[in-house]
Amino acid sequence: MSCLNDVLAPVPGPCPRIQCSAFVVRILWEGMPLTLANNHSSSDIDLIDCLVGKMLRALTVLSMLFSKPREPAGLNITILQPDVPFVPHPQPLPGAASDATEIIRQFVELDRSTKWNLVDKIKFEGDTYEPEGIVRIGDDRYFVSAGEYIVPTVKYNGTINGTDRTAGEGFAHMIIFDGKGKRIADASISQAKSLEREKYHNGGIDYDGTYIWATLSQYRPNTTGTLVKMRPDTLVPESILSVADHQGGAVHDTKSGIVVTLNWGSRKASIWNRHDKHVAPPEFTRPKAGARNPSSFVDYQDCKFLGRYELYGIRPVMLCSGVADLANTRIGGLAIVDMETMVPLHEVPVTLVSELGAAMTKNPMDVAVVDGKMRLYFLPDERNSTLYVYEAA
Repeated sequence: MSCLNDVLAPVPGPCPRIQCSAFVVRILWEGMPLTLANNHSSSDIDLIDCLVGKMLRALTVLSMLFSKPREPAGLNITILQPDVPFVPHPQPLPGAASDATEIIRQFVELDRSTKWNLVDKIKFEGDTYEPEGIVRIGDDRYFVSAGEYIVPTVKYNGTINGTDRTAGEGFAHMIIFDGKGKRIADASISQAKSLEREKYHNGGIDYDGTYIWATLSQYRPNTTGTLVKMRPDTLVPESILSVADHQGGAVHDTKSGIVVTLNWGSRKASIWNRHDKHVAPPEFTRPKAGARNPSSFVDYQDCKFLGRYELYGIRPVMLCSGVADLANTRIGGLAIVDMETMVPLHEVPVTLVSELGAAMTKNPMDVAVVDGKMRLYFLPDERNSTLYVYEAA
């Protein structure tokens, strides 16, 4: 019997030696107590001996089961590389937060005269729809949030029910690529419930070492959104709370438990305490606090938690990218931003454009330190996307 068949097969009565690892897996997975000494015949001595002698094999099976990509029940997902795990094992730490001290040190030296070197360019396979956010998990995985728009929104001649356009229709995606741009999996994470189905806009994302944090919102301002989190090895979204406004991005402060979400154009931040008990969606939760964005430089789209450092008085900060359209001109930029006040602490204009003409900071951005140098990862183009990797000269 193969290892997986052994695990999945029924275990009738006392566990024989040949099914030892299956029994161990069931005990650990289902939380069954290891109280085998009571009410068991002498033949159970062999079983206990088997459990001890085969424990290493059982743990290996467990590790394999956790790391293999498996299609979760109820999730609409296409797996293109079934033998490739969604995420490396053990699961890596987030590059932005773990390298934050060096990222901040190098970032504050940037200004409008900074020259940028293109150090890598990776074509992503297949239709990427409209990429909204990206996280790099380890050296060989990229997770991209994207919106697929089936029916476009249509502008009103004015404002109706607080918004300026129709709801449209579409799907929110979370797509996994390997380090060479090959597609590993594509999950539709839109909510199927009737009250949630209009929330197909998946905004900027953040990875905290355990979960990817994201928002699912209507694709129009002044409407509704849902804060979700998902494990990168399953891509199953878990609804945390519903918000009475569009939410276009999420950032998790792992040190305090605070989660910050940004509304349309990042004009306002809502601050939530992850540890609070929230009203179950679709009922709306009121934020712990809010902050108006005092900067008119760019509208932030994708932000990453950096941490709390003495340079900024131990306040939580994030790195954000975005664009703004001014007088028929699109400008791009990056900023270190105070998560609790939205005050930009260091801003840098970015004039780079993709080969297709998109502003480099238009949507997805991630950051890491590689070989001692800060690297920025951009995915600006829709449908036909290339990952651009830059270092400051």
